Amino acid sequence: MKPNEAAFEEYISTWLVEHGGYAEVKGPGQARPSAFDPVPGIDTEDLFAFLGATQADGWDQLKQRHGGLPGAQTKFVARLASEIDKRGTVDVLRHGVIDHGITIQLAYFRPAHGLSPDLVAKFDANRLNVTRQLAYESGSSKAIDLGFFINGLLVATAELKNQLTNQSVEDAISQYRTDRDPNATALARRAVVHFAVDTERVAMTTKLAGGSTRFLPFNRGDGGGSGNPANPDGHRTAYLWEQVWHRDAWLDLLGRFVHVQPAPKGSSAAPSVIFPRWHQWDAVLALEHHARANGAGQKYLVQHSAGSGKSNTIGWLTHRLSSLHDVTDTKVFDKVIVITDRLVLDTQLQDTIYQFEHAHGVVAKIDDNSTQLAEALSGHTSKKPWQKRSLLAGCRRT
Repeated sequence: MKPNEAAFEEYISTWLVEHGGYAEVKGPGQARPSAFDPVPGIDTEDLFAFLGATQADGWDQLKQRHGGLPGAQTKFVARLASEIDKRGTVDVLRHGVIDHGITIQLAYFRPAHGLSPDLVAKFDANRLNVTRQLAYESGSSKAIDLGFFINGLLVATAELKNQLTNQSVEDAISQYRTDRDPNATALARRAVVHFAVDTERVAMTTKLAGGSTRFLPFNRGDGGGSGNPANPDGHRTAYLWEQVWHRDAWLDLLGRFVHVQPAPKGSSAAPSVIFPRWHQWDAVLALEHHARANGAGQKYLVQHSAGSGKSNTIGWLTHRLSSLHDVTDTKVFDKVIVITDRLVLDTQLQDTIYQFEHAHGVVAKIDDNSTQLAEALSGHTSKKPWQKRSLLAGCRRT
């Protein structure tokens, strides 16, 4: 096989099916062509396969209320597309949609513990596919190298370049900026993140804006510098498909990491989608895994440079530790406390953690005096019958 872009594309997509937990590869030359409809921006084939496997009773009721097939499918796809337009892909994946009074879930994320076999089985039923040469725009022959789907919903795209053909990640970035319509439904209102990838480096963005699109590096770092270390077993960027795009990690990223940051009050700007950088994702998972195996009482040091997203890293870690269970499904922490003596960071952390956890009684702001802290630690915020444990955020020295 020639060492070109198509070969790189085939290598990644094949790996994801053979080793990464994906159901199949779709697209030109594959066993099944793409079933992606660029008008609603949905792979209807995978969508209804997932609904039939996980929510047959609910779907049967909805079919009756819509007057039976095939009209029910058309009407539900229109409803789903409308909800994604209003709420965004992430919110729809996490909370589903209500159609004619029936709640339809679009994904099931891994539960915090294994005490509910039904939830574990539903998580296992999620259907992921990767589509090659995704025709993302109706009436156009243009195609994205790879499209990533969860139960029929497009969640990411990737443009690939092979440095053996003298093209790099910079060429992929340029392609997104100059040759991809940022207003196309699939790119503007469906995909959560876009990756520019070559065999040595990765960059990503959550918003395409033509020539002004801002890409951030998504590299591991190499000996204290930029880029990625040499990989004796393959490409330097293999961590992307072997770890990040792997089925379980990918579902976890969409379910518990990505969040939408509302625009400032009074602003007409669109909300911002926050996708973790590699160093943030890696730090949070490393601490979580160690705490799960070793329990409470350990000490860790995480170093982030200025502007590298410390508040989001702390917010993600706080949220995940608050629901962490060990291998015996025992909760590891009763409370998680975040303490800072910087007022600006204090406010930023409070806002960040509130974005991750909205349940009443879960998060307590400590922003007045030590009495607040003492009351929160004694359990005053965790006595409501629906909430047994507390998450404390943004504590200041007094």
